[in-house]
Amino acid sequence: MNSILQHDLNDFENILHTTKQHGINFLNNLENIPTTNNYSIDPKKELNKLGLGSLGALEEFKKRLEPLLVSSPGPRYWGFVTGGSTPASIAGDWLASVYDQNTQATTSQGGNSALIEFETIHLLLQLLGLPDTFLGGFVTGATMSNFTCLGVARQWFGKQLGKDFAKNGISETINILTATPHSSSIKALSMLGIGSQNYTTVKTIEGNREAIDIADLEENIKKLKGKPFILISSAGTVNTADFDDFEAITKLKEKYNFWWHIDAAFGGFAAVSDKYKHLVEGWEEADSITIDCHKWLNVPYESAFYLIKKEHINLQIETFQNSNAPYLGNPLENFNYLNVLPENSRRLRALPVWFSLTAYGKEGFCDIVEKSTSLALHFGNALIEDENFELLAPIRLNNVCFTLKGDENQNKVAQFLTKLNDRGKVFMTPTFYENRKGIRASFVNWRTTENDVKIVIQEMIEVVSEF
Repeated sequence: MNSILQHDLNDFENILHTTKQHGINFLNNLENIPTTNNYSIDPKKELNKLGLGSLGALEEFKKRLEPLLVSSPGPRYWGFVTGGSTPASIAGDWLASVYDQNTQATTSQGGNSALIEFETIHLLLQLLGLPDTFLGGFVTGATMSNFTCLGVARQWFGKQLGKDFAKNGISETINILTATPHSSSIKALSMLGIGSQNYTTVKTIEGNREAIDIADLEENIKKLKGKPFILISSAGTVNTADFDDFEAITKLKEKYNFWWHIDAAFGGFAAVSDKYKHLVEGWEEADSITIDCHKWLNVPYESAFYLIKKEHINLQIETFQNSNAPYLGNPLENFNYLNVLPENSRRLRALPVWFSLTAYGKEGFCDIVEKSTSLALHFGNALIEDENFELLAPIRLNNVCFTLKGDENQNKVAQFLTKLNDRGKVFMTPTFYENRKGIRASFVNWRTTENDVKIVIQEMIEVVSEF
C-alpha cells in the first residue's frame, strides 16, 4: 500500500475528527459567510506527484478552495428554491458515504440496502398523505425525477399506439399538454428525444395566475380527437407557487386517455400542513409525481425521488431494465432499482431523508413548512409597506415575486439585484413575470427567522437609496 495512503488509514479517526470540526466551524458561522463572492482561482493546477495526505489536502482546500464557497445552506440564501441541511440529514449523508453502498436490490445479493430506500419512500408517502399505490425511488434531483417519470410516460404513450419506444425508438409524435412547466421538465423532454419545443401550451387562468385553465385544457384535449397525450401539471410554479386544480384534472382523467404527471418539486410539501394541503387535493390520482428533497425537506443536494403508480411497473421496467444482464434474473420477480431507474450505480441517497424523517417526524416538517410560509408573508407585507417595491403576484405559499415600484424603474431592476446580492447578506434570483422584470425570494430554509427578514429589508432600503 502507498505509504501516504497507509498513513491516512492509520490516522483515519483523526482525519474524520479534524474534518468534522472544520465542517462545524463552517456551519456555526453561516450567518457571517457571504451569500455571494467574487473570489476566483486558476483551476489549471498541477497534480501533486507524491500527494499531501488527507490533512494536507484539507489545509490546501481551506486556503485555496473554501473561499469560493458561499453560505447557500444559510438563512438568507433565498435564490432558486434552496433548503439548508438539518443536523439529522448531515448525519445521514455522512453515514451514506461511510457505508458506501450501491443501493440496488432488496435481497442479500450485494447487500439489501434497498430495503432502507423502500422504508424511506413508505415514510414519505405517510408524510405527504399519499396512498401506497405508488412505487418510489431516489435520484439526484428534480430533473432526473422528471426524466424518470416522463420516460415511463413516453413508453406508455407508445403502447397506446401498439409501439415499443424503448426498444425501437420514437416513431410517432408524442402529444404533450402543459401550461407553466418548470425548465427541468422541458430539459427532460429534450433528453428523452421528444423535443424541448414539442409541446402545446395551455392557457393559464386569468387574473394573475400560472395554473392551467381547465376549460382551455379540455378544448385542447378535444382537438386531439381521442389520441392519447401526456399532461405535465404543477404543484407549485417557480415564480408564484401556483397550483393546478388536481380535482378538476381527476374528472378529466375519467373522460380522456392520458398520462398525468405532476411536478411537485417543492410544492408537494404543502401536503404536510393542514393549512395548505387543500392545494394538492386530488393529486393521488396522478400517474407520476416528482418531489425534490433538498428543497423543503432540507437535506443535502442530490436527493429527489419519483413516485410512479405501481400499475405501471411493467412500463417502467421496459423503459429502464438492463436486458443484457441475465444474471440479474427476472426483473419482476427480483426487484432491483437498476431496472426501474436511469442509473446502475447509485449511493444510498435515502439515508439522509430517513434520518430526517425519523429525527423530526411529521410535526417537525409541518413546522418548517408553516414557518416558511409565514416568513414569506412577513417579507411580502414589508415590501408592500415600503414605497420602493411592489408585489408582482399574490403570495400563495413560500415564494415572493416582486419588483421595483413603477414602470419607469424596470431598467433598474437588474442593477438593483446585482448590487444587493454583491453585498453578501442575501441572495435572490431574477425573474420575468407578466412582461415585467422581477425578483424572486424563496423561503424554504429551516434556519431562516424574522430577524433575517429584517436584515434583508434594511439591506434593500440601503441599496435602493443609492439610485
